[in-house]
Amino acid sequence: MTEVTSAPVPRLGARACVAILLLAAALRVAATAVVGFWTLGFGDARAYVFAARSLVETGRYPDSTDIYFFRAPGYPVFLVAATLGDPDRVALAKLANIALGSLSALLLAILSARLFRRRDVAIATGLAAAVHPSFVLVATEVQSEPLFLFFFLCSGLLLLSATDRPSSSQALLAGALLALAALTRPSALTLFPLLCAPLLDRRHPKRARAHLAAAAFLGFAFALFPWTLRNALVFRALIPISDATGYAFYVGNSDWHLRFHEITSRAEYERWIAALDEDMARQMEALDGATRSSPTARSDYFFRRALSERMQDPWTWAYLLAQKAWDWIRPYPSRWFWPPWVVSGIGLYYTVLTVFAAIGLLRAERRGAALFSLILLVVTMAAHVVLLVVWRYRVPYWDPVLLLYGTLGAGITLGRLWKRPAL
Repeated sequence: MTEVTSAPVPRLGARACVAILLLAAALRVAATAVVGFWTLGFGDARAYVFAARSLVETGRYPDSTDIYFFRAPGYPVFLVAATLGDPDRVALAKLANIALGSLSALLLAILSARLFRRRDVAIATGLAAAVHPSFVLVATEVQSEPLFLFFFLCSGLLLLSATDRPSSSQALLAGALLALAALTRPSALTLFPLLCAPLLDRRHPKRARAHLAAAAFLGFAFALFPWTLRNALVFRALIPISDATGYAFYVGNSDWHLRFHEITSRAEYERWIAALDEDMARQMEALDGATRSSPTARSDYFFRRALSERMQDPWTWAYLLAQKAWDWIRPYPSRWFWPPWVVSGIGLYYTVLTVFAAIGLLRAERRGAALFSLILLVVTMAAHVVLLVVWRYRVPYWDPVLLLYGTLGAGITLGRLWKRPAL
């Protein structure tokens, strides 16, 4: 597909960049102060801190960060660096996430400028990302989304830049950054095929396009290979990043997830998660020692267990997949986790943002980039629906697209209304 990119990439200007960074940082600092700079309220935070502490104390990554699996290493390694070798310095970890979140807002502005070639839309996108509620929230805790989002946006920006003005070095770095994103959140492995996007841009000769795609794939492979090799040496098995896939598949497709969709209150959720943990512990104890100590054997066991439950009633599985699809696309967070005013306000905000994003996707001049974005939305949704859906999982994947095209769509729509002559 041939892209239309006749206009030059506009410069944002130092004042606009500083304004975006300061606004983003101020809101994230204020939100973190409310949550607490020294608290670990996020459920997965202790596992990340444990993995980082093990790295510092033993010099090696732990074989298990949770009872049933080991997590991707990206964020624990980042914690070691961000806390200057003391992962218990929670405030430093949160300040690092604030910095990453602020930089991501600026990255979205830069990405918008290169994508749409409109300075006003780019600055508006950066400001929207700075105040975006979900981005602000994930920066208040010790969690991997801010680091993943930073790598993800850097990869996308470099891949776009490498395709606009062919640069194998930028394509190589784009692939490497996507691998770092996957080493932070393994679900990004599903985006690996999208690195072939330069092949479809007919502005350049086939040979140049092939070089760009090859460089991107090579960068991805080089960045991922050391960790995959480490897993092969330690576990004598091919584990690209983490062995958590089997566990996620079980939780997302077993009878336990059917019970999850019957939950109507926070108290019921607490009882559900406690019962799930007890059942998982019993299952682990029942396994023989070899299976329990092998990541691949554990993961295979959970896969087989979930499949056996669902194959007994395929229609129930179809119902479960539909429920998970709705959990992914619904515009509001869980009704039993957040107060009604938050659910309603966020639901209205995301609905409006999605409508504007649809307009932006339909009206954007760069049809190839719009198609790429739609494929990204579909692939990331499908990958999570097959495994496990938690509403926050979609934030680092879908929200950048919604903000980029939503701001463009709002500019197109509101700009037309503003310029419409009075009757």
